[in-house]
Amino acid sequence: MWNPYATLESRQKQALAAVTVVVVLALWSGLSLVVGPNKLPAPWSVVSAFIYLAWDADSGSSVLLEATLRSLSRILVSGMLVVSVGVPLGVLMGAAPRINAALSPLLDPFRSAPVVAVLPILIIWLGIGEASKIAFLFMGAVVYLIPMVRDAVQAVPSTYYISARDLGATPWEAIRHSVVPIAMPRIADAIIVSVSVMWTYITVAEYTSNTPGLGNILQRAQRAFAMDQVFVGLIVIIALALVTYQGMLFLKSKLYPWEIE
Repeated sequence: MWNPYATLESRQKQALAAVTVVVVLALWSGLSLVVGPNKLPAPWSVVSAFIYLAWDADSGSSVLLEATLRSLSRILVSGMLVVSVGVPLGVLMGAAPRINAALSPLLDPFRSAPVVAVLPILIIWLGIGEASKIAFLFMGAVVYLIPMVRDAVQAVPSTYYISARDLGATPWEAIRHSVVPIAMPRIADAIIVSVSVMWTYITVAEYTSNTPGLGNILQRAQRAFAMDQVFVGLIVIIALALVTYQGMLFLKSKLYPWEIE
C-alpha cells in the first residue's frame, strides 16, 4: 500500500474516486440535516438551485451560462497577457544573472504578499470595469509565473549550454535553441499553476461590480442568504478550474510526451 511509485489500473482509480464521491455526498447530506439548510444546503437543494440558475423560463435566458462565459473570457484574456509577459521575462531572468539580480527583489516578495490588497488601488486607478478585473487577475498570476519560469531555465544542466557553445552557437543562440527547449516542460507546468491561481482570484475580481460573472453570482446569493446558490457558484468555479487544469495537462502531454509516464 505504502509505495509512491506503484501505479493503479484505470478501473481501480475510477472505483476509488466513485467511492470518495459517494462518501462525501453522504456526509454532506447528513451534516445538512444537522446544521440546517441556512448554513449547509443539502445536495438536492443545490441541484435545484443549479437548475434555476441554468435556465430562467420567464426570460428565456441562463444567468449561469452568461456568468460562466464572462468569467471564462476574463481568465482567457488575463492568461494570454500573463503568458506573453511572464514567460519572456522569466526566460530573461533565468538566462541573465544581472537581469535576475536587478528584478528578483521586486518580484520575489510579491509571491508572499496579499495581492487582494492591491484591488482597491486598481479600482481607484482603472474603475470597476473590465480593466481592473483583468489587471487584478494578471497581477495575481504573473508574480508566480515569472519566478517559476526563471527557476525552470536555471534548472537546466549547464552541459546543454556548454555543448551548444562548443558547437559555435552564440550565448543567446545557446539559450534559445538549447536551454529553453529543455526547460519548456517545466515552463508549461508553471503556466498551468498560474492559470489555476487565476481561478482562485476570480471571485474576488468579480466582487467589485454588478457585471455578470461567477463572482457576482456569489455576491448576490450571499446578500440574499441563498446558500444553495452560493454552493452552485463555488461548485461551478471548481469544476471549471478542474476542466481547465486537465485540459492543459492533456495539451502538455501532446506537446511533451516524454514527460508523461
